[in-house]
Amino acid sequence: MAKVEQKQPIVAEIAETVKGAQSAIIVQYSGINVATDTELRKELREAGISYKVCKNTMMRFAFKGTEFEPLCEHLEGPNALAVSKDDATAPARIIAKYLKKAPTLKMVGAVAEGKYYDEKGCVALAAIPSREELLGKLLGSMRSPIGNLARVLSQVAESKSAE
Repeated sequence: MAKVEQKQPIVAEIAETVKGAQSAIIVQYSGINVATDTELRKELREAGISYKVCKNTMMRFAFKGTEFEPLCEHLEGPNALAVSKDDATAPARIIAKYLKKAPTLKMVGAVAEGKYYDEKGCVALAAIPSREELLGKLLGSMRSPIGNLARVLSQVAESKSAE
């Protein structure tokens, strides 16, 4: 079997992983210890994020012609790919937590919801709360004025009945 034929399934697997994904982040993982890496992988897996170390050339072929093609410029050195199909900011948030534990770990580029982010953009992406958290805050801010109005009306009704 020729080398090209052996590599085609790997390229197809990477292409299938990023197909329909909300976000993909390229992570340079050199210098991370095994315990921290295992902890990171476990947390990413629990969040439904695919995290895999892939060869740069394989990722280049898989990204060609897709919205993830801008990530090709970051494919140098040891890289891993974190892909989320559900939450666009989840991989960045989780990996950002581990940047403190492993200073050599680095998010070098990302594509989230079709938009490319560089290293600084990845850090900004990590600061965005999850969709559920944002919806909760929105609901809480909508509910608060209604609750205040209800309390005021209740106090007015009590004061009228006391008179």
